[in-house]
Amino acid sequence: MQTKTSSKLHWLWLSVLILGLDQLIKWWVIQELTLYQQLPVLPFFSLTLAYNTGAAFSFLSSASGWQRWFLSGVAILVSIMLVGWMRQLRPGENWQACSLALILGGALGNLIDRLLYGHVTDFLLFYHKNWFFPAFNLADMAITVGAAILILDMFRSKPAS
Repeated sequence: MQTKTSSKLHWLWLSVLILGLDQLIKWWVIQELTLYQQLPVLPFFSLTLAYNTGAAFSFLSSASGWQRWFLSGVAILVSIMLVGWMRQLRPGENWQACSLALILGGALGNLIDRLLYGHVTDFLLFYHKNWFFPAFNLADMAITVGAAILILDMFRSKPAS
């Protein structure tokens, strides 16, 4: 039986940190840049302001508006499931807890954008000459890194229970 002391919900601090930083940076970018303006940082990287009404890589962005509510609903359901999963983690499952907290923070960061504005604010733009990777944000990075950690953790040897 799971006890409260063995729960990994104390990792929610990481979700709150990701959420706060994501929203703070998005607010700054919106204040400082105009749509699609680029602020060069490195020869292959700029800060920019872009809006995405769809999901990753602008999937569903040309839909008629229903995707806002669909993607918001998915984010809410996934967030609830992630918190439930974190509650069930056992001592020693810190990599899973970290990865779930990163994914949760990112999901909530993009959810707030969708609910408040109807789109997600992106601001990180990587490129090489005339090739541009789709703009993304800190929430997207947290989701990606969290998913990668979760996958890598699956291949880690675990002590027999």
